[in-house]
Amino acid sequence: MNTGDTAWVLAATALVLLMTPGLAFFYGGMTRAKSTLNMMMMSFVTIGIVSILWVIYGYSFAFGDSGSKWIGSFDLSHFSTAASQTITYNGCAYAIPVLVFAGFQLMFAVITPALISGSIADRTKFITWAIFVAIWVTIVYFPVAHWVFDFGSKDATGAGWLAASGVEDFAGGTAVHINAGAAGLALAFVLGKRVGWRKDPMRPHNLPLVLIGAGLLWFGWFGFNAGSALGANGLAGLAFMNTQVATAGAVIGWLIVEKLRDGHATSLGAASGAVAGLVAITPGCAFVAPWAAVVIGLIAGAICAMAVGLKYRFGFDDSLDVVGVHLVGGIVGCLAIGFFGSTAINGAYKDGLLYGGGTELLLIQAKSVGAVLAYSFIVTLVLGFILDKTIGFRISKDAEIEGIDLVEHAETAYEFDNRGGGGLGAVLSGSRATEGA
Repeated sequence: MNTGDTAWVLAATALVLLMTPGLAFFYGGMTRAKSTLNMMMMSFVTIGIVSILWVIYGYSFAFGDSGSKWIGSFDLSHFSTAASQTITYNGCAYAIPVLVFAGFQLMFAVITPALISGSIADRTKFITWAIFVAIWVTIVYFPVAHWVFDFGSKDATGAGWLAASGVEDFAGGTAVHINAGAAGLALAFVLGKRVGWRKDPMRPHNLPLVLIGAGLLWFGWFGFNAGSALGANGLAGLAFMNTQVATAGAVIGWLIVEKLRDGHATSLGAASGAVAGLVAITPGCAFVAPWAAVVIGLIAGAICAMAVGLKYRFGFDDSLDVVGVHLVGGIVGCLAIGFFGSTAINGAYKDGLLYGGGTELLLIQAKSVGAVLAYSFIVTLVLGFILDKTIGFRISKDAEIEGIDLVEHAETAYEFDNRGGGGLGAVLSGSRATEGA
């Protein structure tokens, strides 16, 4: 066992866990004031549910050796081994314990369904959300993680079918972001539009909270991407650098579009651009040169800035732009590897189109994008309709107008004392009314 590699992956695991509370801040600030706690609770309850299921069967379903290309095994022995037993992954022996690898991958499983929650903000029954998370990770995330992340033994025995086909997805562009984005789109159709959508202002109620959340996501994403090297090595350094510069590029790309289109570069745009860049570089962070990472970030920031308006064109209420940022950003990042992937950067993989590799890698990436998108969307759509028609997925119209925090949790995010007829409480009360709170 290599203690340096183990220490780095443990630290990366903690960084990836921090991303889910960071997401809670990011989403919580983007909602209206009366929905803040519910939005944040959807992320926190996901941590609890997925962590328990991961130990019972999730890790085994994703990484168990069943010999199947579709699903892993059901084997609790993964968590009954000696603490010092190391992991064999992608046909190679890594000098880190099995439990450390399992813990690292757990944090990916946690944040993926949490990402979905942004598409159905303000209107989702909390208990139904919890049930949805438990079922969704079982029938969607765990199998897809096996498809993409499980490379099996050295001769690809037991590898997931996309991994065996040669897909390049270093840290989860397909398994995490396209998966969550497609599911978010499906649930937006199932739950329908919020009361007053496109009529009432539904602007973010707390932009500083959004920026704090985006900053925590940016910080934690270094664990997400660089930690996927599973060691303190040059590959981790490449992923770290690419994560930084691609995200910076995406911030600039998003703000340029905003300035040209709307005349203003906004703080919400900067935060959203950062997340779009993080999403886009995730699959290719260890396969492209830093200059290419900058280009990918600029392209992703610009495209995602334009894509968030698609919900108005096509009439679906994706509350916090999960589709425009995670689905579109994930697609851009995965396909970009087909152009910018380089064996000079990572000799174990293929060259992209711009490095003389032809269209082979691009076609592999496109197939993987289409497969995960279609599977996640269809299964989530069916699951969502079943839950909606049985136990109900959406709160009542009256409850939505009153505020989901009060109805679902008997709490409010903000308490202001209005005694005296003025002051901060009255000002903020009027401000919330103006913001459509």
